[in-house]
Amino acid sequence: MPAWFDAVGRLGLTRGVSFDLDFHTIPFHGEDALVEKHYVSKRSRRQKGILAFLAQDAGTRVFCYANGQVRKATQIDEVLRFVEFWKQRTGHDPEELIFDSRLTSYANLSRLNERGIQFMTLRRRSRQLVEAIYRAPASAWRRIELEGVSRVYKTPRLLDQRIRLPHYKGELRQLAILDLGHEEPTLLLTNQFRRSPAQLIARYAQRMVIENHIAEGINFFHMDALSSAVAMKVNCDLQLTLMASSLYRLLGAKVGNGYAEAKADHIFRDLIDATATVTITASAIVVRFQKRAHNPLLLAAGFDRKAIPVPWLSGKTLRLIFGQ
Repeated sequence: MPAWFDAVGRLGLTRGVSFDLDFHTIPFHGEDALVEKHYVSKRSRRQKGILAFLAQDAGTRVFCYANGQVRKATQIDEVLRFVEFWKQRTGHDPEELIFDSRLTSYANLSRLNERGIQFMTLRRRSRQLVEAIYRAPASAWRRIELEGVSRVYKTPRLLDQRIRLPHYKGELRQLAILDLGHEEPTLLLTNQFRRSPAQLIARYAQRMVIENHIAEGINFFHMDALSSAVAMKVNCDLQLTLMASSLYRLLGAKVGNGYAEAKADHIFRDLIDATATVTITASAIVVRFQKRAHNPLLLAAGFDRKAIPVPWLSGKTLRLIFGQ
């Protein structure tokens, strides 16, 4: 993974500063005493599976880190492992991390804050906490307007407080949000005190994109097609997903015309899933594509002008020819 991280950077994939983090349980259907039970969200139950930690670059929407060897006893520290990985590869800590309430502990939030890393997460609601929020005077609440949000609930009510939590050094900012379409308030925790509430709410809402992209990884990249319970094989599967995610994003960015933001299955359908004739000579591999509607986009991106040597095929050059 570190080698791929460096290589894809040289290929031109930009690196962002804000990251969405999440766990994903890859279901395991065999018999293995070492496989733990974890919560599977799409089935709303706990079952045997491999717990994987995923980090997605919020700017490029590329999976940039994964670990398929997460155990229950150490899963709360996975966020710190990602921070160390990013520091080793780039020379600096990530600027912002966004995740849900189950990802880590208050003590680790404090460690992130001490390193100067901004974060946003949800706070779990207890009955006593919700009752205390409702007891706040009406004058403490204010209504805000969310801009650039295509949703029905654009003017939620907000209670903006500074609080202290166990095992966290210093104060945290807690936003209690009502009128977002939920019966109970949404509780947002952050160490960002200067950012406006509307900006914080809008940014956390973008974190839901990682759940959509995990779903894309499951459906298109077959992330849940677990080949084995052996950690090395699981990590290999995850690494291939990371590589595919990056390569599809690079291809989309190279072609442009809206494909930089397109999903992988859309890129595959329009640009990759094509019929071609492959000719292998002593010095070259020539791939001649049939005439297709999207060939002009690939021609405009210059793919026909590249002759790339393939090291594991005796240095033969790869040439692409597109019919028009």
